Amino acid sequence: MIRPQLPLNALRAFEASARHLNFTRAAVELCVSQAALSHQIKALEARLGVALFRRLPRGVALTDEGAALYPVLNEAFDRIAAVLDRVGGGHVREVLSVGVVGTFANGWLLPRLAQFQSAHPQVDLRVLTHNNRVDLAAEGLDCAIRFGDGDWPGVEATAIAEAGLTPLCAASLAQRLAHPRDLAAATLLRSYRRDEWARWFAAAGAAPVPARGPVFDSSLAIANAAADGAGVGLLPVRMFAQDLARGRLVQPFAACVDAGRYWLTHLRSRPVTPALRVFGDWLAATAAIAP
Repeated sequence: MIRPQLPLNALRAFEASARHLNFTRAAVELCVSQAALSHQIKALEARLGVALFRRLPRGVALTDEGAALYPVLNEAFDRIAAVLDRVGGGHVREVLSVGVVGTFANGWLLPRLAQFQSAHPQVDLRVLTHNNRVDLAAEGLDCAIRFGDGDWPGVEATAIAEAGLTPLCAASLAQRLAHPRDLAAATLLRSYRRDEWARWFAAAGAAPVPARGPVFDSSLAIANAAADGAGVGLLPVRMFAQDLARGRLVQPFAACVDAGRYWLTHLRSRPVTPALRVFGDWLAATAAIAP
C-alpha cells in the first residue's frame, strides 16, 4: 500500500492531547512547548480540513472527527511501542502468556522468575494467576500451569512437579496434635476436591475424621486461614516451604498423600512456539533439581 507522507509529529501531538484532553499535560509528556504543540495540531487540522478539538473556556473537547481519529492513532502507537519493546536489546522478544495456578505461582514460580528472565531474555513472559479453573482458548493463553491428574480434553499436559498433600497449621494448633486422631478436635479446612482428607487419613493409617470446616477454592486461601489459626489445611507441602521455614506454618505429621501433580498444559490444536518450548524445558530442568 502506497502511503502519503505521514505528519508523525503532528499525529503524536494530537494523540497525546486527545488522551489527556489538556494541551499543557500533552506538551509536558512530549517535551515540547505548548505553543509548539498547538502549532502541530493546527497544522494537522489544516491538512485534514477539519477541526479536531473544540476549544472550551476550561480545556478542550474532541469534535466528532477528532473522536473518530483518536482510537485509531492510540491503538497504532500502542502497537508500535509493543513491537519496539520486543525488538529492543538487539533481539526480537517473543510474548508468552502463561496462566498459573496461584499456589504454584507464589510457592515456586515467582521466587525463580528472575532466574528464568536472566537465562532467557528473548521471552517476554506474561503471568496471569488462576484458581485451577482455566480456559486456554477463551483467555488467550499460550499455556497454563495447573494441578490435577493431567487429563484435560484437547490439552497436551507435561508433568512438572509432585504435590504431596499434608496437614499444615499454625504452631499454636500443632502443639495439640500428637496423633492423627487429635484432628477430630480441630477444624479441617477443605478444598473443592472432597475426598482429600479421607485419602490422607488412609495414607496415615488412621481412622478418618469427618471434615466439616469451610470450603475454599484456593490453596493460598486455605494456607492463610491455617496460618491465622482458623484450622488445619491439607496443603501441597512443597509449595509452602518458605512458610514452613519462617514458622508461619507447621507440619505436625510426616504422612503425605499424592493427590495429583502440577502440569504444564497447552492446546493440542496449536503449534508449540519457541518461547513455549524454552519455558517448558526450563520448568522441567529446574523442577528436577529445586526443592
